[in-house]
Amino acid sequence: MRVTLLYASAPRMVHQAEVDLPDGASARDALRAAGWLMQFPETALLGDGLSLAVWGRRCEPDQVLREGDRLELLRALRVDPKVARRERFAGQGARGAGLFSKRRPNSKAGY
Repeated sequence: MRVTLLYASAPRMVHQAEVDLPDGASARDALRAAGWLMQFPETALLGDGLSLAVWGRRCEPDQVLREGDRLELLRALRVDPKVARRERFAGQGARGAGLFSKRRPNSKAGY
């Protein structure tokens, strides 16, 4: 069976590999077959800031893969997206960003 592996080791740096595995192979077997356990030493420490997902849904390293699966190595988020957006909005101010940043001439606020 053929499986695609994806890993973004750093911002704007994505590694992709396709591997052929026997039926019943696990996610850990796919990492080993692609050589990523040696190429990226941090992948050996799954659970310490890294996790696995198949098509965006988290999984365990011993999950059995199927034909055509896309296995993704996920890095931990550095900042909660909600907090980042809130801080970005506070820095720009209510008038500088979003839906109400530009007003038509002679219109009410918010239109």
